[in-house]
Amino acid sequence: MHVLLTGANGFIGRYILGALLAAGHHVVPAVRRPEEIDGLLPAPAAIRVDLNCDIRPEDWLDRLAGIDAVINCAGVLQGGPGQSIEAIHDAAPRALFEACRRAGVRRVIQISAVSAEPAADTAYAATKHTADVFLATLDLDWVVLRPSLVYAPGAFGGTALFRALASLPGIVPLIGAGDQPFQPIHIDDLTATILLLLRDRSINQVVIDPVGPERVTLRDVLIDLRAWLGLSPGRVLAIPRALVAPVARLGDLIGGPISTTALKQLDFGNVSSPEAFVTATGIRPRRWRDALRAQPAQWQDRWHARLYFVRPLLRASLILTWLGSGIVGLLQPPARLVPLLDRLGLSGPVGQGMAVGFSIVDLAIALALLLRWRPGLAVAAQLCVVLGYTIGLGVLAPALWVDPFGPLLKNLPILAAILALGALESDR
Repeated sequence: MHVLLTGANGFIGRYILGALLAAGHHVVPAVRRPEEIDGLLPAPAAIRVDLNCDIRPEDWLDRLAGIDAVINCAGVLQGGPGQSIEAIHDAAPRALFEACRRAGVRRVIQISAVSAEPAADTAYAATKHTADVFLATLDLDWVVLRPSLVYAPGAFGGTALFRALASLPGIVPLIGAGDQPFQPIHIDDLTATILLLLRDRSINQVVIDPVGPERVTLRDVLIDLRAWLGLSPGRVLAIPRALVAPVARLGDLIGGPISTTALKQLDFGNVSSPEAFVTATGIRPRRWRDALRAQPAQWQDRWHARLYFVRPLLRASLILTWLGSGIVGLLQPPARLVPLLDRLGLSGPVGQGMAVGFSIVDLAIALALLLRWRPGLAVAAQLCVVLGYTIGLGVLAPALWVDPFGPLLKNLPILAAILALGALESDR
């Protein structure tokens, strides 16, 4: 079967892609950056789409040529610069669904969320819900899947945050009492559901909530993950929600999984009827702890969990380093610069101009890191500048190598920090 899959380079989307390929389906990933996913395919076949812009049925009609089924797995928790949650969750999916109707693509599977209800009072839930409702008005063989918390061997977003919280030294922090409910479902059970729906067209025009067979609380999830990671039990620390709310508002500004949307969705809950899921599909999902035991954590899982909070600290320290260097350089009185420039053989207007220029470069690098603009290029720029400073000053003033304050020797750990951030910066 020829399947168009949106969101194929997302956390859940990649597992769906792998399951479809393993089952022998021909998959056409519809993604913003095809180059990130073509390497996973038997032959380059991904197509470039942008759900921020592709909001008319006409944008999709040509892409549906030869397609037998469509799976929409695209989604974002919260909108931001260049990411319109209304377009990604609502306008673009509605255009895609209408294009399916016009093109005669009858099988449409919408991946939503069990918490996509207006009562959740978030743009995430409202926009997902609107697209779900629109699809249900069309004369298609549609199915809306609304899973609870999806967990897998890998982690991203909320699941990555949970692992990080579970791995904190000595403590297990909870939001309030930690009684927020989930019914976690393993990714294999979700992909098995999707494969079933592609085989069995008799299951149609229905909303199905793929959920695990048992309810577990946030407290259970974190304690179980800590044990799964092989860490000793930590002291449970209940953090009042009033203290978490400002952190969530900060997350709205700078990004990340801790946001007001995430907090509201967590409070709303992620539960449904496991019996209804089994009745609709015949699939009996695994229990949360059984699935954890079946896939023991490896050392890279512990690394990822422990580095989760290290990465933003590393980025912040480099931002402050470049920002401080640039500001101090620009604020230095010319009279203070002259002796240093003379010592380096860079006296006169040329030397002073170079000092100002390097300070501006430092500030530009700080801004690039702050905005996470072109991370690979930002890493290369930092390495070039630090190596240039180190080599240039080392040649012009070799005495700096044995300076008691170590101005050049300190560049070595800075180079290591830059390389470490470069390795950690990409989420996908």
